[in-house]
Amino acid sequence: ETRRTRSILVLGFNPKDSVLDLPRVKKNLEATKISDVVLFDDASRPEFGPISQWFNQGKIVTTEVEGHRVRVGGLFTLGASFGADGNMITSDLNFLRVFDDRTAGLIDIGVIKLEDGANVETVKNNLKRELPKDVKIFSKEEFIAFEKNYWETGTAIGFIFALGTSMGFIVGTVIVYQILYTDVSDHLPEYATLKAMGYKNSYLLIVVFQEAIILAILGYFPGFALAAGLYNLTRTATNLPMLMTLSRAVSVFILTAIMCCISGAIAVRKLQAADPADIF
Repeated sequence: ETRRTRSILVLGFNPKDSVLDLPRVKKNLEATKISDVVLFDDASRPEFGPISQWFNQGKIVTTEVEGHRVRVGGLFTLGASFGADGNMITSDLNFLRVFDDRTAGLIDIGVIKLEDGANVETVKNNLKRELPKDVKIFSKEEFIAFEKNYWETGTAIGFIFALGTSMGFIVGTVIVYQILYTDVSDHLPEYATLKAMGYKNSYLLIVVFQEAIILAILGYFPGFALAAGLYNLTRTATNLPMLMTLSRAVSVFILTAIMCCISGAIAVRKLQAADPADIF
């Protein structure tokens, strides 16, 4: 429609061996056996045009990939990623037809299905022994961890995210410290009275830590609501699978509590240096 070009991830595999556990892929996989037919990801970026709407209306949808004309024969839902704005699936034969510079033996990712009861580690060790050294062997969990590690440590976007998280932690620590320091300064006579009565610095530290934890709890819930809204906004705007998972929410709360406790530990130094005789 726009005649603009955009990058898209094309997956090609033998339709007899479905490697994706996606119901709509399994349902429409037979269509990819037809020459120049592909399945299109309806969760791709909107810049690709209203392909899914046209297909659902019964229209014949054709487009070009690498200068090769293809027809959309079905839809599935996967979503965009940092590496691609959209996704297509087709058969291995159609893939080689579109990308004629590729050879049949050039495989990017191979999937091996194990029989029930097979030992994953044993199979991995056997494959590592038999295959060339440039072939990496992963279990499903290891492959997921490998991909996450690549985007977190091997790309610029991973560094930017890590830097933003670190800066947020530091700025949050400073803000909470300022709040606690101001509160301690305002109530310094009360704290000095407690010290004069014989309370140790450890007790005063516990009092400040309690205040820090209260700040963490009071700040976490509105922050969680704001973050959930931003996640939804990002997911809508980019079609990236941005989800606020339980583990992520718990991790953020723990980091928030640690941040507030660090601020409390710094702020309480003013109490430790305070002499009741000087105050009164």
